[in-house]
Amino acid sequence: MPNKPKYWGVVSPLPAQLLTAQAKQLESMGLEGVFAPQVYGPPFIPLATAAGVTERMRLATGIALAFVRSPFETAAAAMDLDRISNGRFTLGLGTSVRSWSEGFFGMEYGKPLAHMREVVEIVRLIIAKAHTGELKRYDGEYHHLDFSEFNPLGAPLRTEIPVWIAGLRTPVLRLAGEIADGVLGHPIWSIDWATTKVMDDIKRGLDKGGRKREDIEFNMWLFVAPNPDKRQAIEDARATVAFYAGVGQYEEYFAAHGFRKEAQALQAGVRSGDYKSVRDLVTDDMAQTFVVCGTPDEVRARVSAIWEHADSATLVPPSYGLEPGALLGYAARIAQTFYA
Repeated sequence: MPNKPKYWGVVSPLPAQLLTAQAKQLESMGLEGVFAPQVYGPPFIPLATAAGVTERMRLATGIALAFVRSPFETAAAAMDLDRISNGRFTLGLGTSVRSWSEGFFGMEYGKPLAHMREVVEIVRLIIAKAHTGELKRYDGEYHHLDFSEFNPLGAPLRTEIPVWIAGLRTPVLRLAGEIADGVLGHPIWSIDWATTKVMDDIKRGLDKGGRKREDIEFNMWLFVAPNPDKRQAIEDARATVAFYAGVGQYEEYFAAHGFRKEAQALQAGVRSGDYKSVRDLVTDDMAQTFVVCGTPDEVRARVSAIWEHADSATLVPPSYGLEPGALLGYAARIAQTFYA
């Protein structure tokens, strides 16, 4: 466990005055850093805004979808944000799911492990060599890049920007342990999964890459719902669990926790475009498995188990289906429970 737990927050594309106020407030609370997630739009925009009003906090994409844009553009955005933030940027990448990459963005998903390995290789190559005149061609399985007319850029602030990989289950976590500078946990992890199975997967990846545990930073995400009214916390968790459990590609993860039938039933709601309509299919047990629900003291006690393994943590409310007032209430209670 770190001497003092390191917490990260999250910023999103709010109106500028709200986003900047949020970023400054999180820095004033002493947070280690902030992530900007990509749901649909690129995560770089809110981070650039946050960079302009903060001085100390680290800034990271949590996550940028790895397959929905050219790796060249991803590398260029990383270098830009590193310069804007004066060297505080970390590039967090994730595979997302096939239905999003191919269905929403119209981009090839392919074999996600091979594809992610290639994206990371290209991003690192561009960051290290875009200013040296050494770029000529890159020919991989998914990307063919011709730099014959490329004019070298000015030197980046750093030629090595940290690349973290996010994962839900074994294959991607092993890849992250093997090649990444850090591992990002998935917020739908149960605490038992995050503190047992996940650690075995990361260790196998580290072993394959000939690396040690201290060679990576492990940032564990969790959905948490601290609420004096535990029954309301459970109710508020249902929609978020329905959203993730209804994704067909995640079925095996929920099955590993004993919830295959529930996941299959929830998939119908997601396919219809209305996951909230099936939220009542999420049982109390299921809600509490994937979201840490309870009084602030109960939530704090359960979360404490992660510090045997995590270097830092990102604690987020179960935001899907919550009204703005409820969401702000949970954000405030998370701050009071963990950051004060």
